[in-house]
Amino acid sequence: MNKVSVGIIVAMQMELENIENAMSEKTAIELSGMKFVVGELSGKRCVAALAGVGKVFAAICTQTMILGFSPDVIINAGVAGALSADLTIGEIVIARDAVQHDMDTTALGDELGLISGLDMVHIPTDEGVTKLLESVTQKLGIKYKTGTVATGDCFINTNEKKNFLIEKFSAIACEMEGAAVVQTCYINKIPCSIMRAISDGGDDNSHTDYKTFAHKAAKTSAEVITEFVKEWK
Repeated sequence: MNKVSVGIIVAMQMELENIENAMSEKTAIELSGMKFVVGELSGKRCVAALAGVGKVFAAICTQTMILGFSPDVIINAGVAGALSADLTIGEIVIARDAVQHDMDTTALGDELGLISGLDMVHIPTDEGVTKLLESVTQKLGIKYKTGTVATGDCFINTNEKKNFLIEKFSAIACEMEGAAVVQTCYINKIPCSIMRAISDGGDDNSHTDYKTFAHKAAKTSAEVITEFVKEWK
């Protein structure tokens, strides 16, 4: 087993490339059909994985990483859409907890988002990991907000859906992988959190904003990850 200190999971190549470029003594391998890059980052042995988009890929990647590399902590990084009016493009969202907004067994009398087997809607992230992400983001001078991140297998790009996620889950950001990573880590008892840079507003203009700002947001996310790894004990 290639034991590592920190595991980093992203969905897209643009989210991986800045992290990969910052690594030294690196080796890329394929597991479960996904790319895992093992190397040194900020003086620590790390693995960064390219999961692909969506909750299923994210869960497969997380479980593969846990079994293959036994990381002490896992961070889901990359970009996200803002739901909170306090977040703008380029700023950071850090998850206190995550919800799966498209998990729906309400026909059986359950609350929307309830995860069967866990009997919870809001899956908590690790408090210590989340606080360290807050600390390093503040150290870098980047504005951030901590709260609920809403995950689902759809790109949020209407004001109607955005407002629904705010009202139903009190979510401050949306994306497509985080809650699956958090759920997998929660079951495996691996400390975990989500840290994303804002690429769009999750509204009627999000699809155009995303194309314009996603690469810059991914670079900001990688900067926070690099600093987190440096500070991680």
